[in-house]
Amino acid sequence: MKARIDCIWKQGMAFEADVNGFKIRMDADPEMGGVNYGPKPKPLTLISLAGCTGMDVISILKKMKIEPEYFNIAVEGELTEEHPKYYHKIHVIYELKGKDIEVEKVDKAVNLSRDRYCGIYELLRHRAEITYEIKILD
Repeated sequence: MKARIDCIWKQGMAFEADVNGFKIRMDADPEMGGVNYGPKPKPLTLISLAGCTGMDVISILKKMKIEPEYFNIAVEGELTEEHPKYYHKIHVIYELKGKDIEVEKVDKAVNLSRDRYCGIYELLRHRAEITYEIKILD
């Protein structure tokens, strides 16, 4: 399966992509010539990871008859000091709230996402140390 996106230069350091009919704008910090037209590209990598694993985990939990009242995936990334700068350490925090949420089942869903389903996880694991934690909130 092949995918293609077009990322069109708008002005300065700003680009805009059309992804499945949705516009995604990116830009650099003002000190790099940007004008805050959109987010910087690197954090979008972390968003992609959160969305990919989040969709897997919620789908697996629903199959286990678990539907959280609240589910958040926080992703922290640490960039290398030298160029090319990339996230060499990533920490994923799965935060859930709800009735009868068992950490063991959430852990199973997370590991299925990490090891079997999430293509973004697979892509990033070859360059980054990826850790995770699960927080069941009151």
